[in-house]
Amino acid sequence: MISMEHVHLVGIGGAGLSAIATILLERGTVVSGSDCRASSFTDSLTTAGADVFIGHRASQISGADIVLVSSAIPSDNPEILAARASCVPVVRRQEFVGKLMEGQLGIAVAGTHGKTTTTALLAYVLHQAGLEPSFIVGGVINDLGTNAHHGLGKPFVVEADEYDRMFLGLRPELAVITNVEYDHPDCYTTALEVRDAFKQFIELLPSDGVLVVSRDDPVAEHLGDEASDRGVQVVTYSVTQHADWRASSIKPNKVGGCDFEVFHGSSGNSQPLRIVSSRLAGLHNVGNVLAVLAVLDSMGLVIDETIEWLHKFRGVGRRFDVRGEVNDIMIVDDYAHHPTEIRATLASARLHYPGRVVWALFQPHTFSRTRVMLADIAASFTDADHVLVTDIFAGREHDSGTISSEDIVPLMEHPDAQYVPSLEGALRTLVEGLQPGDVLITMGAGDSHTVADGVLESLSERRGNEMVSWI
Repeated sequence: MISMEHVHLVGIGGAGLSAIATILLERGTVVSGSDCRASSFTDSLTTAGADVFIGHRASQISGADIVLVSSAIPSDNPEILAARASCVPVVRRQEFVGKLMEGQLGIAVAGTHGKTTTTALLAYVLHQAGLEPSFIVGGVINDLGTNAHHGLGKPFVVEADEYDRMFLGLRPELAVITNVEYDHPDCYTTALEVRDAFKQFIELLPSDGVLVVSRDDPVAEHLGDEASDRGVQVVTYSVTQHADWRASSIKPNKVGGCDFEVFHGSSGNSQPLRIVSSRLAGLHNVGNVLAVLAVLDSMGLVIDETIEWLHKFRGVGRRFDVRGEVNDIMIVDDYAHHPTEIRATLASARLHYPGRVVWALFQPHTFSRTRVMLADIAASFTDADHVLVTDIFAGREHDSGTISSEDIVPLMEHPDAQYVPSLEGALRTLVEGLQPGDVLITMGAGDSHTVADGVLESLSERRGNEMVSWI
């Protein structure tokens, strides 16, 4: 058996590995790790007791029993080479998380979109209900201030990431599929490959496991039907169709989310449960709340006792994250980087800020995604009045010179879309162009959030100077 007294994580600053590092630290494991740059995650881990290095060097794995590697780390990384030369086991995330979950009630939330918010909401409600869950989430839960925790209770809630097929290393007893759509072209050649990976994920459920699946997504619904035909217990939810869990009378509320009536039961015997008031923006998040209700019910929890926590949940960082308001200009940041997510985010802005002028700042994420989804990205900004597109955030990829953000704008049938290469240039354009009553949505999985914060700071300073001049 491999000792795990000291685990070294290469790529420790990423959302996935930082969460694992947090769990290990709380379990008493010695944790070290490295990343190419400092971040809020590396700062938090250092404070919690991890030995974090900025930059990758062979000497940094000294003393490690095992080296855990992010999917984004190339095989020629000096720490990986040093580990192999020293016969220290090198493992990927998908091989590791399943081991962490052993002996607990594994609850895995998968889906091309919505899995972070759904996982976070479920973990938060279980935490508030006193079940002391362990959890791994791909973003910081605003109410708890962390993306991971080692709890003393039975449930272990994990965001089941399809990237690099990580979720195939899990062994859940209860699984959620929010939707299935083509993404990650650097891992999957076709949409069929994505679908097959999700099918394999479902097949990991034991014979007495439960699958919660959305009927609003045709591929997810089909996979659920196939699972049901194989004898898997399947629970469905929907915002638009008959399902075991269904929402009706959906309307925006005063806290930035939606109020809606929940129905529970088969399509022929559906009964109104009660009104749910959520702080999460957009119709897509109504579906995410329904998924959580279905999971809680499958766990045997009394829904009336948990609904109050649904209302109090304040979301996840970078998911329709209201950064502030200055001079009646609303500034919102979102992680949206896939065409479906862009459309959902802008639709949420239209729903919650009717009649206001919407500005969209979009930073494309990775060259491979931009190349494959170029036309879909260009067609995703109908609900924005003004669009700024910045240079591509490379992430784990290198620029081949075959695709650029400049290729997006000419394909956009939009009255006001422009290419602004740098985030600094976009910041200046926005500060000059935003008017009272406008709404700014910054979108992207890279560092576009810095524009939202920069605009907020610049507008605040300008307002302060104007007030001083007036006084």
